[in-house]
Parts: sequence; C-alpha cells; structure tokens
Amino acid sequence: MAKDLSGPLVPVIELATQVEQGLIGHQHLVQRLMVALLTGGHVLIEGPPGLAKTRAVKRLADGLAGTFARIQCTPDLMPSDMTGTQVFRPDSGTFDFLPGPLFHELVLVDEINRAPPKVQSALLEAMGESQVTAGGVTRALPDPFMVVATQNSIEHEGTFPLPEAQLDRFLLHLNLTLPDAGAERAILDLVEDETRSEPAPPATQLGAETIHAARDAVAAVHLAPALKDFIVRLVVATRDAEGPLAGLVEHAVSPRGTLALAASVRGRAALLGRDHGLPEDVEALAADTLSHRLIPSWRATSEGLGSRDLVARLLTHIRPW
Repeated sequence: MAKDLSGPLVPVIELATQVEQGLIGHQHLVQRLMVALLTGGHVLIEGPPGLAKTRAVKRLADGLAGTFARIQCTPDLMPSDMTGTQVFRPDSGTFDFLPGPLFHELVLVDEINRAPPKVQSALLEAMGESQVTAGGVTRALPDPFMVVATQNSIEHEGTFPLPEAQLDRFLLHLNLTLPDAGAERAILDLVEDETRSEPAPPATQLGAETIHAARDAVAAVHLAPALKDFIVRLVVATRDAEGPLAGLVEHAVSPRGTLALAASVRGRAALLGRDHGLPEDVEALAADTLSHRLIPSWRATSEGLGSRDLVARLLTHIRPW
C-alpha cells in the first residue's frame, strides 16, 4: 500500500523552494542539502570562490528555527575554538564549560581544508557521533545536528587535505562549477534587485519536531530488493579486482557508502513525491555519495581519471536489473 508522505514533507519542500529563490542555477545543490537534512547527514561543498556556497547555507539557516553558527577555518584554529572550553570562575572556585559553535543545530564550516588536523579530528567526533569531548567530559550535541562544510578547489597553499576518515563522514560531496552566460546574467539581475529592496523575512521556518516528522516519513520510503541489490553491486564493484575498475582503485568504498547511498535515495524519492526509490535516484546520487569514498590508483590518475569518472564508468557497466 502506498504511503502518504505529503504531509510531513510539505514544509521541507516549501523550504527548498524558499532557498532556491535566492540562488541561481543551484537546484542540484538545494536538493542535496534537503536530502542531507532529511537523512541526518552532512554535506561537503567544493568549488571556486564566488559560487554562493556560503549564501546557500545561510539561506537554509534562515529557514530553520534552530540555531546556526559559522566557523571560518584558519591554520591557527584550535579544537577548543569549535568544541568549547573550560573557564575558571574565581567567585565560586569552579570551572564552567562554555560551549563552542559546534553546539548549534546547523554549523557552517567555511574552508574546512584550512583547519589543521587536530581541529579536523574534533570535527570527526562531532559528525560521526553527534557529541564532543572537551575537558575529559563527553557532551551530546543538539538534535537535529547538521554540518555543511565548504572547500575551495583552486587554492592549496596553507591547506590541510581532509583525511579519508573525515571525508567518509560526509553523506554527500558536491562539486560546483562556474555558471554559463545565462545564469551569470540572472545572478547580476538578482543581486541588483536585492540592493534596491529589503529582503523579505523567511516564510517558512522548520523546527525540530517538523524535521523529525519528515525524517520519519523518509525512513518509510520503500527500497525494493532489486534496487538494494543494485546499490550493493555498485559498491562491491569498486572492490572487484577483475571488474570494470580493475587496477583503477587504490581504496574501495566501504559499507558506509552503501548506507549513505540508500539513505540518500530515500531522501530524493521523498522530495520528488514518491514513497519508493527508483534506479534513477541511485544513478543521480551515486557520484555525490561514492566519489569521496573512492581513491583512484596511480594508474587511474595517470590516465586522467578522477573518482567521479570511475563512478560514471561503474554506472555504464552495472545496470539496475
């Protein structure tokens, strides 16, 4: 029997429309942000400066009733700058914990690859377990909790590449490209219009209860056994020494990639008004969910093949049925 997901999903769809209204050519980005919100995942957005990465996250934050924090990463950032620190109170002779910016429901980590490894390790615990450990005490983070990180794809001086364990904690990794002439003109008109008038207050603001209700609805989206097999075959093919990626993979996708792709398929299906996933959902999301979990071999790199190229090759060889 078909499940009615329309009720719990209506506010989320309205929020997606609201976020899109202030962006040009970023329907793909907005959909992926909504998928992550609906599945409790985190998103890494990579692209050149000036592509509205930060703007998109701020517009999402405007549509959420929870708290929002932005962390601008620099090489001298300390873990306590994110998690919080113990402060001594002379009047009482005790230490009080002052929560850091991670204790917000939506956290934007700008230019995450500029943060040193110790900071990235602190973020790893927060993203993986929704908790932080500071001063020997482990504290739970808000629920819902979502991290959206940005990464500049053209600057590498003074940066620290994200380790594979950190990348694996992101549900989705998006690559943004420069707009075409038509989108560029639309961006110019949009910004000029915004300078002439005051921005309207957000019409939709989602609270925690609404988000949890939407997540429950997404969890009920049906994945047929054949569709689950398709997802598994895609992931396992990255480990096949004689398959379509033979000799091209240094490190294959782990089971977390299977779980991420299945969860993302449910989220996309629900956003599109379906109570069941389809092969087109898998094909649309495979690159964003698997590419950052797949490390090409030296041979692949020498042939000019990146991880997204390898996922694309998989999709041409591994078919749904």
